[in-house]
Amino acid sequence: MFHLIQLIVMVLAFISHDHEAVATLWQPTLESYPPLIAPITKHTGAAQDLYSVEIMTDWVNGQYVHSDFLIDTDARLVWHECIVQLPISTEKCPIDTLCNTYVPSPPCNVENPVTGGCLQVKTSYDEFTVNLSNGRHILAGVHDASLIAGCAPSSALVSFPKNVTGVMALSRSPYAYPAQVTGIRKNILALCLPSTTSARGVLLFGESPFYLLPHSDVDVTSLLSYTPLYTHPESFGYFIVVNAIVIKKRSTGLPMNTKAKLSTIDPYTTLRTDIYNRVVQSFTKVTKQIPGAMPVPPFSLCFRTFTNGTKIGLKVPDINLSLEGGKNWTISTLNSIKQITKDVACLAFLDGGAKSEPAIVIGTFQFQDNFIVFDAENARFGFSSSLLPKKTSCSNFNFTQTSDMY
Repeated sequence: MFHLIQLIVMVLAFISHDHEAVATLWQPTLESYPPLIAPITKHTGAAQDLYSVEIMTDWVNGQYVHSDFLIDTDARLVWHECIVQLPISTEKCPIDTLCNTYVPSPPCNVENPVTGGCLQVKTSYDEFTVNLSNGRHILAGVHDASLIAGCAPSSALVSFPKNVTGVMALSRSPYAYPAQVTGIRKNILALCLPSTTSARGVLLFGESPFYLLPHSDVDVTSLLSYTPLYTHPESFGYFIVVNAIVIKKRSTGLPMNTKAKLSTIDPYTTLRTDIYNRVVQSFTKVTKQIPGAMPVPPFSLCFRTFTNGTKIGLKVPDINLSLEGGKNWTISTLNSIKQITKDVACLAFLDGGAKSEPAIVIGTFQFQDNFIVFDAENARFGFSSSLLPKKTSCSNFNFTQTSDMY
C-alpha cells in the first residue's frame, strides 16, 4: 500500500568494464535547475513489451523503497496501486470533469494503458522527490513539489508486468507530471528506451546537454533533427505530421497533414490498412532476394534467417519517414526487423485496420536506442535515429549514485 508517493528518481550505480560510479552532490540554485532524471526498464513476457521508470515510493528502515511505473505519454494522471474499492470497466473512459480541475476529489476516471479499460482512482496530493542530473551523471536528490496523483485497486494491475505498480503520466494533461513541475524548469521530456531487459535506458525532464559513453564529449542533443509537435483534441498525447514513407526511393505518399501519434504503450508502429498494404508491397519488392517465411502473428511479412543451416544476412533497406519541415526519420534494420526465432524475423509494422485513427501510431520498437525529445516548450519533436551505428546506446548514460537525499 502506498501512503505517500515520493517521486524520487532512484538511479542505481551504473558500473561497466570501462568506468566506475562516483558519488557527486550538487545543490541547485534558483538560476540553475538541472533536469530530472530516472532509469528506464524494458519489460517483456507480458501481453506486450512495455517500459517503466523507477521511482521511490516509501521509506522503510532507513532506506528508500523503489517501484516501477509504466511510462505513458498519453495518460491523464499519475496513479498507483493502493487499497481502495473503486469500479473497473472494460469500456472507454468518458470525459470526467473532475479530472479537469485542480482540486483533488475522488473518484476520477483514468484509462488502463494495457487493457484500454476504464478505472476510477482516488486523487490526493502526494509529495514528489526527484534526482537531478547535469547530463553526465546524477547530482543530488531534492524535494520537488506536492503534486496531484491517484490510487487504484490492485486488481487494476493484473495485466501489468511483474512488479510494476502504477502509471507515470507524461502527457499534455494538466494532471500529468510535466504540467505539474514546469514552474522551475522547461517542459522538455527526453526518452531513450533500451532494446533489452538487461540494460537500462534513461528519462530526463528539463533542458540540458546530455552525454552517452564512450562519447563523453559529444552532447547527444546536438545530433537531433526536429519536426513540429502537434496536439489532438481527443488525446493528451503527442503527434507529428508524416508526409511520406520512403523505402529505397520508393515513396508511399500520404494524404496531406497525416498525423502520427507517438506512443510509449504500443509496441510496434501500426498503419491504417491502405497505408500498410502499400508499405508492405514496397518492402516486399526491395527484399525479394531474401527467402520468405510463414507469417508469425501479429506480423504479416516475415523472412528466413537460416537456410540449410546457413545464416542469411538480412540486408534490408532503411525505412524513412518524411516529416514536416523536410526532415527524415531513418528507421534502420535495428528498428524495423524483429527477430522472432533463430530462423525467422519479421517486419515490425502492423496493420491497424481500415478505419484506424490516427492513421499512424509509432510504437516503442521503433524508439529503441533512439534519443527522442518531446519539446512542448517549443512545440517540436526531436529524434536521433538509432544510436547504435554511432557506437553508443541508451544504456550508456554514466549513472552514479548519490550518497544523500534531501
